[in-house]
Amino acid sequence: MLDVWLIVLAVLLLAWVVWIYNRLIRARNLVNTAWSDIDVQLTRRHDLIPQLVRTVKAYTSHERTLLETVTELRSQALNSDRPATLAPLENQLERSLGQIFILQENYPDLKADQNFAQLQKDLVETENVLQYARRFYNGAVRQLNDRVLQFPDLLIARLFRFTTADYYNAEAGHRENVSVKEGMQ
Repeated sequence: MLDVWLIVLAVLLLAWVVWIYNRLIRARNLVNTAWSDIDVQLTRRHDLIPQLVRTVKAYTSHERTLLETVTELRSQALNSDRPATLAPLENQLERSLGQIFILQENYPDLKADQNFAQLQKDLVETENVLQYARRFYNGAVRQLNDRVLQFPDLLIARLFRFTTADYYNAEAGHRENVSVKEGMQ
């Protein structure tokens, strides 16, 4: 009779380990999926930036420093793939794009350019989707980190070497919104 109880206990323990392991896998996959969503939006933003820079260059030949900064930040961001290093670059890029949009006040021809207006609209839309994707990613990270750090899941997490993930954080001191005016014509 003792053998039967030991077998039942072993089966229950194994089922519990498999259940927790699968929860950890789901949480990790959710983080990876959420990061991929951010990456898709960042790629869209990075694809729009060269078009925006070309359009602005046509009207603002003496704003070279700002345009070079945007181009350099885009290049650095394309070569970064971790939230801890990518977030500050993307925050700087977002602020620089805001400065480009402010340029339209000084250049009436740029303000009236349909290509510029469409690029501005596309970037604003991308920023809105990106904001949602970042929140979703941080929620997925929170869920994974909770599972990895809470008892009893942490026993299985340590056994199978699950680790916490990095949040996508705004750069300290730059948490305020960038002023981007949509639909200016």
